[in-house]
Amino acid sequence: MVPHIKELHAVFLHSLGNSPSPDVKIAALNAVINFIQCLTSSGDRDRFQDLLPAMMKTLMESLNNGNEATAQDALELLIELAGTEPRFLRRQIVEVVGAMLQIAEADTLEEATRHLAIEFVITLAEARERAPGMMRKLPQFISRLFAILMRMLLDIEDEASWHTAETEDEDAGETGNYSVGQECLDRLAISLGGNTIVPVASEQLPAYLAAPEWQKHHAALIALAQIAEGCGKVMIKNLEQVVAMVLNSFQDPHPRVRWAAINAIGQLSTDLGPDLQVQYHQRVLPALAAAMDDFQNPRVQAHAASALLNFSENCTPDILTPYLDGVVSKLLVLLQNGKQMVQEGALTALASVADSSQEHFQKYYDAVMPYLKAILVNATDKSNRMLRAKSMECISLVGMAVGKDKFRDDAKQVMEVLMALQGSGMEADDPTTSYMLQAWARLCKCLGQDFLPYMSVVMPPLLQSAQLKPDVTITSADDNSDIDDSDDESIETITLGDKRIGIKTSVLEEKATACNMLCCYADELKEGFFPWIDQVAPTLVPLLKFYFHDEVRKAAVSAMPELLLSAKLAIEKGQAQGRNETYIKQLSDYIVPALVEALHKEPDTEICANILDALNECLQIAGPLLDESQVRSIVEEIKQVITASSSRKRERAERTKAEDFDDEEKELIKEENEQEEEVFDQVGEILGTLIKTFKASFLPFFDELSSYLTPMWAALYGLGVCLEFGGIVIKPLVGEALSRLNAVIQHPNALQAENVMAYDNAVSALGKICQFHRDSIDAAQVIPAWLNCLPIKGDLIEAKVVHDQLCSMVER
Repeated sequence: MVPHIKELHAVFLHSLGNSPSPDVKIAALNAVINFIQCLTSSGDRDRFQDLLPAMMKTLMESLNNGNEATAQDALELLIELAGTEPRFLRRQIVEVVGAMLQIAEADTLEEATRHLAIEFVITLAEARERAPGMMRKLPQFISRLFAILMRMLLDIEDEASWHTAETEDEDAGETGNYSVGQECLDRLAISLGGNTIVPVASEQLPAYLAAPEWQKHHAALIALAQIAEGCGKVMIKNLEQVVAMVLNSFQDPHPRVRWAAINAIGQLSTDLGPDLQVQYHQRVLPALAAAMDDFQNPRVQAHAASALLNFSENCTPDILTPYLDGVVSKLLVLLQNGKQMVQEGALTALASVADSSQEHFQKYYDAVMPYLKAILVNATDKSNRMLRAKSMECISLVGMAVGKDKFRDDAKQVMEVLMALQGSGMEADDPTTSYMLQAWARLCKCLGQDFLPYMSVVMPPLLQSAQLKPDVTITSADDNSDIDDSDDESIETITLGDKRIGIKTSVLEEKATACNMLCCYADELKEGFFPWIDQVAPTLVPLLKFYFHDEVRKAAVSAMPELLLSAKLAIEKGQAQGRNETYIKQLSDYIVPALVEALHKEPDTEICANILDALNECLQIAGPLLDESQVRSIVEEIKQVITASSSRKRERAERTKAEDFDDEEKELIKEENEQEEEVFDQVGEILGTLIKTFKASFLPFFDELSSYLTPMWAALYGLGVCLEFGGIVIKPLVGEALSRLNAVIQHPNALQAENVMAYDNAVSALGKICQFHRDSIDAAQVIPAWLNCLPIKGDLIEAKVVHDQLCSMVER
């Protein structure tokens, strides 16, 4: 259709501007937006920019005529455009965003319409990859949007059910407006960052805190908690101000405000930790402890216990220990409280405090454990299922904290109860299942090899959970009987092409937990895990490509080297039921190609680095068993990984040329590139392992790869490896190598940032000449020259190698 751009432009302009029918106008709007998204050249797209006023007019007319259903259709289309082609809107961004904020501020319009207008502006802010920095250039609009979202947080009722605290429902009284406001503050802060949002918040929040209405105090505290994740770095610089603002509200007369203050401390402990813990423990912990005494408001008590969990997760034992006497005794009082949510909060907090204070928790063990066991044994009613599940979590974490000797006798009793429970058959929706899987794994970590007798009880249900099939519903993307309109919060939807896929998240989470636990058992029990490998490997290997859930893939990846190691150790120690080395070969033939194939298809950079790491460990365990074709496939995949990584870096470099690119974007790109470095480090590790394993026979492959690596780094890294493993073959070339290395080390720009990795590798290679080829050089001259280069500080992996060389030469 591109050759007909001119004619289409005229048709669109006419239909948008002159058609009397609102339906035709919306159809034209739909057609324009779809067509713009199909165009690959920005020049072609720009030819349609002059349609934007008519497109916006279509929207405004339908609103002015009271035709909100049509307007909502138009808004949905414009949101799609903001997400996929934000720069198309750039020239008229002031008019477009201004109009959207006007819609969002119009109290006469339906909530759904106003929410869509807000979604449009937030989508533009989030379109970082396509239009970096564009929205940050509009501070007046950001301030207006923030004010709109703050007003939405005031839409909250003081429901009686919140105060009676009979049910879990902590959002009693919150409206649709409130929820949208809360979610959008979080998204806005993450997409625009602290330098943009913190000044706006500092300007608007004090008035909310000074006002007489409780709703305004509540809104300010909720907003602080919502923006903390996106504004962490900037908020840490103003920590005193932030903490004072929140702690003052711990004394507020309204319990919902006190709840919001506690909620903010919990969120800030996560997002601004460990700085907050280190600097303010002496103010925050006593405030939380005092809030646990609020017996008139069980919901406030329970939330104070939950916030203690967030605080202690980012805490070292030395900070926590002085407060343990007071905190543990209060939590024990809460454990005996009549309200279930308070008991559950206390259990979670105790578990976290034990986990953070480790052996310091031993002195409380005898006081705490009888209560925990009593809940485990007596909370048998269906309404108490969560309470019992939390008691399992708490017992197992306390056991791990105090260690095997202290926990051993109780552990036996606890495992008897768990075994009986497991045998009694639980309902499919019972939350206990997931907690029990994790508790068993912690008990194993605590008891080590003493846990082996229980494996036959633990493994069958664990394998069953790991083999769960995802519960998936597929509908067409434009089908309005939305899956996500169902009240079930546990359904996540993704749109792929013209299909909308709904996935039940509870099933995925149980599956991910089970896979993680399998990995834990293999890691902890080593050769003791051998009898289960034949069932676990075929369960986990296919999950390397389970794209519905990242955690499942990560767990499967981590388990691969653990399975190989378990088999290797069992065979070496004669505990392999008569199996020999051929079994390791079979297992490695199954695992290594599967990892290589998973690497080829993996969309996530972090998981790519994980797969490379796992592959490296597998090679260290079973490398010599690989045949040439397997090595070839690894080398080919490494080429792919490097090529993909370089092209991602190029795309980022392109983003830096965008007209609105600014310092915040620069910072974010730096973080993305650091993840890329992790991939390169792992590639280097694998190459090192392959060279150490196959020595000279790997050099032709290394030669092939060298054109893909940073030339200088590759040459020096390769030279270092040849010097270490090349033996007699490399001897005649030592003199030449020496002069080349000298040229790199003496170069005037050797220590500049872009050259420091090459410099460090050159120093490392020189060290290998000193270590392995001393008889081919003038040692009296070369060794002091090498010592002059130490210590090296750029490439930490290489630094370790070099400083090890030094130690081994000194020992000789």
